[in-house]
Amino acid sequence: MKAETTTYSDAQTTIAVVRERLARFNAERDWEQFHGAKDLAMCLAAEAGELLEPFLWNRDEDALDRAAISQELADVLICAVNLAAKLDIDLMQAVDAKIDMNAQRYPVSKARGRATKHDAL
Repeated sequence: MKAETTTYSDAQTTIAVVRERLARFNAERDWEQFHGAKDLAMCLAAEAGELLEPFLWNRDEDALDRAAISQELADVLICAVNLAAKLDIDLMQAVDAKIDMNAQRYPVSKARGRATKHDAL
């Protein structure tokens, strides 16, 4: 049962709001003791691996289990947000910096329509 009445959506909800809700959720359960950076990074890798399961043995034309994919994506994001909070990393600043870095590494003039790694462009 969802304790909060706020409607969450990509268009309306900030990472800060999610981060605060997760902090409350974790504190209520006394789970911070288990949330070391190493453990959260390992959890993130494990959850990212679980994201592959709904795709396993499916052909491109097969119907995807969107509910399962949604749940696994949520687990990945929850782990990422918890890890960022633990390490005091501003996720949106990190994303912005990474997009800027990738824009330099993959200029449109060289990368458009290509899946070539930046060092081979």
